[in-house]
Amino acid sequence: MEWSNCMARDLGDFQTPDELVAAVLRSLGPIGERWARVLEPTCGSGGFIRGLLESSSPPREILGFELQAEHLDRARRLAAGSTRVCVRQANIFQLDLRRDAHWSESGPLLVVGNPPWVTNAELGALGSGNLPHKSNLKGLPGLDAITGSANFDIAEFIWLKLMLELADQQPTIALLCKTSVARNVLQFASDNQLPLTAAWIRRIDAKRHFNAAVDACLFYAEMREGESRYEAAVYSDLQASEPETIIGVSGGRLVADLNAYRQVAFVEGNCPLNWRQGIKHDAAQVMELKKADQGWSNQLGERVEVEEEFVYPLIKGRELFLSEQPQPGRYVIVPQRRIGQDTRGLELVAPRLWNYLNRHAEIFLRRKSAIYRNQPPFAIFGIGDYSFAPLKIGVSGLHKEPRFRLASPADEHSYSSSARPAMLDDTCYFLPCFSLEQAALLLALLNHRVTQSFIRSTMFLDAKRPITKKLLQRIDLIKLLQHIDREELLAAADRELARWHGNAALVPPGWPNDLSSLLSERAGVKQSAGQMNLFAKV
Repeated sequence: MEWSNCMARDLGDFQTPDELVAAVLRSLGPIGERWARVLEPTCGSGGFIRGLLESSSPPREILGFELQAEHLDRARRLAAGSTRVCVRQANIFQLDLRRDAHWSESGPLLVVGNPPWVTNAELGALGSGNLPHKSNLKGLPGLDAITGSANFDIAEFIWLKLMLELADQQPTIALLCKTSVARNVLQFASDNQLPLTAAWIRRIDAKRHFNAAVDACLFYAEMREGESRYEAAVYSDLQASEPETIIGVSGGRLVADLNAYRQVAFVEGNCPLNWRQGIKHDAAQVMELKKADQGWSNQLGERVEVEEEFVYPLIKGRELFLSEQPQPGRYVIVPQRRIGQDTRGLELVAPRLWNYLNRHAEIFLRRKSAIYRNQPPFAIFGIGDYSFAPLKIGVSGLHKEPRFRLASPADEHSYSSSARPAMLDDTCYFLPCFSLEQAALLLALLNHRVTQSFIRSTMFLDAKRPITKKLLQRIDLIKLLQHIDREELLAAADRELARWHGNAALVPPGWPNDLSSLLSERAGVKQSAGQMNLFAKV
């Protein structure tokens, strides 16, 4: 997202346009008839205060907090002469709203506004002091306990602070925020059994109102006595009368479509296989190669001569998504076989590769991710024994449709005397497979309509990665075997085998009675050398 100046970005500053303020207040109904008091925790220059005062039904009292002096002066000028409004200079992160919010009136409380749309990491990178105190607000273990999350959203922190500190006043909270923040707050309320009795989400056009390319909404939540409901109807805009869907927490987990999820909830569980993420290197200029007339070339236009055994076919997420039989479009250097392996031995076993990487050491040093700190030179992630499995069933995490594909070795004659497993990039998730039968059964299970319905009911299309490892690990393949018709499932698996072989007569004659035996981590690994050679022909 872009800010007009550095100070605005430092404070996550988006002033809400009058048009949007008016639409938000209309969606809440006659304010003064429902709420005697209104709190705006980050009131800026007073857009919501002005909107409240000009409404046909203003509240009896308005309290606003603002940090920036320039905005504070503007907001106070709006309140001049009004006994309804008090605007105080304060940092919301340093307040305890149980003792620092002083009211003249009593009665129902509404919290409304537009808190900052930045993360703590963004503010930290700018050297901002406008950060909440470090605390384990979410009760997270390990390193997450330092800040409450590895990279939490400031608006999310404010939401949780409001809910925790104002709960005894039974407030209604309605704030503009990212839809991802609304979902996280809903999950937090469920995890901590907060008294949330009603909620809804109304989408807004953030590009139009703020020139921000982000999915955003007005998130409304009521905290009352009574039965808690950790769900929220989602509307297409501030005026829509019928919701598009209902999101909510079921069995402790947030789902995107509660009604659809309930039809396939039996799939929920723990996958017996461990989903893996593809290779992460953050140095594509050097690490990703293309075939040249002699050897390879990199993205810098250089001819590259390195030891062949450290170069593997690479399939990217887009290729995996678009093609039923994805083929490697390029190659990737794999300097490690496991995370943390010391790479300095390459100097002896692969001197050309070692020299090549060292010539481009500066590119590796510029990698920003903290995961590379204190790692061996030229370290990569998403690497382990599973990376070298002869077959993989993969899916793109960035696309909005779950298409599971077979990632097989490249043709053995394309550049090597032996078939080599294809690697997937870090936009992909995969299950390592060790036989065609295991791969075929997994594809038939994962592409089955029941599995597809489960994934669609649980994934959020506006997320940066609609499909995640966490979601995939929820698919209980054993339960699927118990619910899907065996003949239908094996017919689909046989079709996959026939397509891979290119001849139906080559399909293996039968399947084990206990199909779950093919769902063990290394099922089929003890195959003959002749079977292994078959992989090169897939």
